Amino acid sequence: MWDSFYPPFDWQANQATWPNAQHSRFIQTHGQTWHVQIVGNGPTLLLLHGTGASTHSFRDLLLPLSEKHTVVCPDLTGHAFTRIHPRQSSSLPHIAENLGRLLAHLHLWPQAIVGHSAGAAIGAQLMLQQPTQPVPVLIGLNPAWLPLHGIANWLFPPAAKMLAFNPLSARLFARYGSGPRMVQALLQSTGSKLSDSGTGYYQKLLQCPAHVRGVLAMMTAWRLQELALSLPRLKGPVFLHLGANDRTIPALQAEQACALMPQAIKLSFAGLGHLAHEEAPLRTAQQILEWIQQARS
Repeated sequence: MWDSFYPPFDWQANQATWPNAQHSRFIQTHGQTWHVQIVGNGPTLLLLHGTGASTHSFRDLLLPLSEKHTVVCPDLTGHAFTRIHPRQSSSLPHIAENLGRLLAHLHLWPQAIVGHSAGAAIGAQLMLQQPTQPVPVLIGLNPAWLPLHGIANWLFPPAAKMLAFNPLSARLFARYGSGPRMVQALLQSTGSKLSDSGTGYYQKLLQCPAHVRGVLAMMTAWRLQELALSLPRLKGPVFLHLGANDRTIPALQAEQACALMPQAIKLSFAGLGHLAHEEAPLRTAQQILEWIQQARS
């Protein structure tokens, strides 16, 4: 009954200024309408953004990566131009299940999955739920594969539930919590420094109640404990691209994830934060391509 309070992020109003809009498609499958950007030729490379972001997060990586790959980059469930699923929660298994259906609809399966933060968790979950498919290279950009420790572990999910329980909370945040100074402070808290244009995309998203609603729904439904227990089952090549100044995902988590996946290789880049791929997109794209080539060899 509350859907009328949450009109979707307006594609017509934003198409002219949205990054890589010429490569955008809208695809409906199993009750889910996806916004996905597809470009390039060659083996499929799946890009998965983190919580609160969208395809814009990979705006400067999409074309460099497409020189050697068919790049598939969707907005995740409830984010930006992809509507929240009407009959499912935004849990990790459900998002991965619907993402698998999207790939099947496109008749594609990734040779490599590149996920930022929560997107890396979705990539790992997708692989675990598709055990008969060829094993992709898994690349985590500041990956969120493990539950947060300490106060954040018990504070964030209940807080998200409280906000999600109030059907007007997302509208209130979009109206009062998405001002330039608030968004700038939020991004700076990740340890990253973005350009004005990069910050502007996040501000547009956070001004959209439907997007904020999707973010809260994901935060409410996610449980990473089961994924953490399943990480040792990932036997393919795994790489971690880390910003040394990441203030969102503790550095200790990368060490713990690598201990669960002995085949994992990690690199840390000085001066970059949680949004390292947006701060240094060309360097990140080059590293991704090198790792994929390394895995092939």
